[in-house]
Amino acid sequence: MNVRKQSMKHDLAKLSYRITLAFAALALTFVASAADFPSRPIRIVVPSTPSGGLDVLARILSPKLTEKWGQPIVIENRPGAGGIIGNDVVAKATPDGHTLLVVAAGFAAQPFLYKLPYEMPGDFAPVTIIGDAPNVLVVHPSLPVRSAKELIALAKQRPGELAYASSGVGTSGHLGMALLERMAGIKLVHVPYKGSGAATAAVVSGETPMLFTATAAVQPHVKSGRLRALAVTSAKRWPSMPEVPTMAEAAVPGFEVAGWYAMLAPGKTPKATVNRIYTDLIEILKQPETHARIEAAGFLVNGLTPDAFGRLIERDMKKWGTVIREAGIKATDTN
Repeated sequence: MNVRKQSMKHDLAKLSYRITLAFAALALTFVASAADFPSRPIRIVVPSTPSGGLDVLARILSPKLTEKWGQPIVIENRPGAGGIIGNDVVAKATPDGHTLLVVAAGFAAQPFLYKLPYEMPGDFAPVTIIGDAPNVLVVHPSLPVRSAKELIALAKQRPGELAYASSGVGTSGHLGMALLERMAGIKLVHVPYKGSGAATAAVVSGETPMLFTATAAVQPHVKSGRLRALAVTSAKRWPSMPEVPTMAEAAVPGFEVAGWYAMLAPGKTPKATVNRIYTDLIEILKQPETHARIEAAGFLVNGLTPDAFGRLIERDMKKWGTVIREAGIKATDTN
């Protein structure tokens, strides 16, 4: 019996030793992965058309990341399907940090609208929220309204006639407008475009009369008079557009839709590499020049940690899942 017990102890000791070696090897792999990063050009996928909020942030950060990493940064715009086309590119990319993704808050709504070619949230590794920005309700000057209250009154007079643009089904602009319809008791027509740049261009040209979109995407057009800003979706007035009231104070008490713009990596990217990217990004975000450019573009710098960002994604998935079910929104909906 003693011999058997000694043998079992010996076997357990050997197993424990092997497990320790395995974990040590894994840790060394993670450290090596972080040490080797970056070893070639980095691709940042923007799942929307150029000139939108995501594109603006990616292009502000890319030269700073090039300086930091000593590698070229390639911005790749892959619009379509509410961001799914671009997201899928990153979900299936080699998980070594050399392919990154920027997304907006509507990212968390995708699982409730589409049959996705990737798993949410597991096929993505949260890095950080770069900046926060509310959406702003803007209209083409030809629309005879000068406030959110006047717009709602017009929509009630013409139910199902007024159209609004969005950067795709399930994006924050679409969901925010769907929430406004429910809370204000109006009926609008949804016209999705391939990205915020295309949606904004449609409203600037007068093709579609209005949209909710990031403040950064439309501030120049509002300043030039090509668009008229009626309300922001944040709880308080936004610093870069202080003259524009919140939707809650302008017309719909209790209305609020927060917006975030963030960076992710492929889901199996080693934790050490994710932390390296996060740490370097935070250093860049803290630089006065970068900070000022991001705020001038209409965002407030955030910098949430990867773990905290991951928890936020899960909370937002629950929130938007409820909104989508209650509103009866389908991926094929156009209104």
